[in-house]
Amino acid sequence: MIHSFETEYRWRKTGTTNAAALFLRSREAYCVAAAARFLQASDASPMSDAGDQVWTLQDPKGRIIALLIYSKRTLFPILNGKSDIRIPRSIERFFKKAEIHAIQGIRREAETLETYLRPLGIAAAEKIDYDLMSLDRSPNPSSLSKGPRKLVLRTPAPADTDTLFRLQSAYEQEEVLPPGTEFYPAACRLSLEHIIAHERILIAELEGRIIGKINTSAASFSRRQIGGVYILPEYRGLGIASRLTATFVRDIIAEGKGVTLFVKKLNLSARSVYRRIGFITLEDYRISYY
Repeated sequence: MIHSFETEYRWRKTGTTNAAALFLRSREAYCVAAAARFLQASDASPMSDAGDQVWTLQDPKGRIIALLIYSKRTLFPILNGKSDIRIPRSIERFFKKAEIHAIQGIRREAETLETYLRPLGIAAAEKIDYDLMSLDRSPNPSSLSKGPRKLVLRTPAPADTDTLFRLQSAYEQEEVLPPGTEFYPAACRLSLEHIIAHERILIAELEGRIIGKINTSAASFSRRQIGGVYILPEYRGLGIASRLTATFVRDIIAEGKGVTLFVKKLNLSARSVYRRIGFITLEDYRISYY
């Protein structure tokens, strides 16, 4: 346990400092999404009470031992394996007035934050658990030859946008939205426009029909997070996802970047595909929705 917490260990609202960046780098493989939000905030205007927030927990020597990020209604705990830390009243007051849509991070660290929020009357409506997976070397060569012989992998053209929107809509409803959540086509369209403008994307085409897609969803210091992996149901089980994903990550790794993803525990087929490509499981991961 931490003794004399109030005088020895202190949470500070620090913003995107170099020290906070160094702490995130040391945990980067476990918090790509959080690091991406941190970097986005670093490039934006100064943080305010209404916008993104970064708090660091510092030991008596001023070393950062934990970090919290609030960005776009999501809380990211990076607690470095600690579960006995205490949240000061200043941060509790922020939690009470802030709009919290989700907590996202390593499962045991997300659970720690859930525990702190519950007495404040902030309880999760849905909790989804994932495998956090990582790849830092070239994918298994056999994955690069999977799928139908006539399968074409290419970057999308402007004329593909409407078809991509249908794939993105299906992906979000099947893999992203919690059960019972209403799907908003306009929000999905905005998400796709952001992906096309700011992320890397690859599509799978067979006999002139676009049947699948994959894209990056976050960029941290030296890693890329991938997501949006979707194959039309009638084309699943043919090795298309394996080849699409392996080809996509091969090019990212060739640029000297590591690759991270998280996949639902219940999605056994996808977990199997990623393992065959060469991904390893780092941790249990969780997104709790409020």
